[in-house]
Amino acid sequence: MKPLQNRFGLGSPERDDCDLAAELKARTAVLLHSAFADGSSWGESYPLSQKAGLKVVAVQDPLDSLDNDVAATKRAIRNAEGPVVLVGHCWAGAVITEAGNDDKVKSLVYLAAHGPDKGESVKSATSKYPDPESLKTFVKEPDGYLTISEEGIRKYFAADLPPKEQSVVAATQGPFHIRALGATISEAAWREKPTFMVVATKDAIIPPQMEKDQVKVANATAIEMPPSHVAMLAFPKEVSELIIKAAE
Repeated sequence: MKPLQNRFGLGSPERDDCDLAAELKARTAVLLHSAFADGSSWGESYPLSQKAGLKVVAVQDPLDSLDNDVAATKRAIRNAEGPVVLVGHCWAGAVITEAGNDDKVKSLVYLAAHGPDKGESVKSATSKYPDPESLKTFVKEPDGYLTISEEGIRKYFAADLPPKEQSVVAATQGPFHIRALGATISEAAWREKPTFMVVATKDAIIPPQMEKDQVKVANATAIEMPPSHVAMLAFPKEVSELIIKAAE
């Protein structure tokens, strides 16, 4: 895996945004936030993708089940101008794996994300790897919803963000229902469609080795970057470059 030299591919000359907009095959990037987050997590990368000629839609997933998150994503895909690049962070990798089977979706982008195979769940896929230390900072409510403590946000989830931004991430996090982790994938869209992945080498939420293994199984175009879990906030330019490359 190599870093992208620029947003137009390895070693290619720089071009202006008007040229790029004419070359994009996808028209809309549909962005899905992770568990313990909301649509504001795309605030840094959104304008960069938009400037390159992509329309951008950030889905507000309910985070209460795989089915409901997929349904919300399919509504966004249905209403978007196609073709669509479908982008998912963390838990949303499972969502785009299922929702990405829609015919309007032409490519997939996984950002430090889960990419379970057909018949797998996030729970069964991650069981092959050691539990991350960050799990001790997850708080389970009596109704089955999970949150992450502020300490967990600062130390594990968004460790490389400035303190002020960490506070925003902690305050805006979306509670995530534990039942979603056991829901299985019916068809893995990454087996049929061009797939791009960001491996976060310092990820403390998803094991980096799992992210690397998923790249191999999916035969994905991938880049490695050194952020913690929130790659799109820590490295918005590089994330946008990969989304644009997927749109080409």
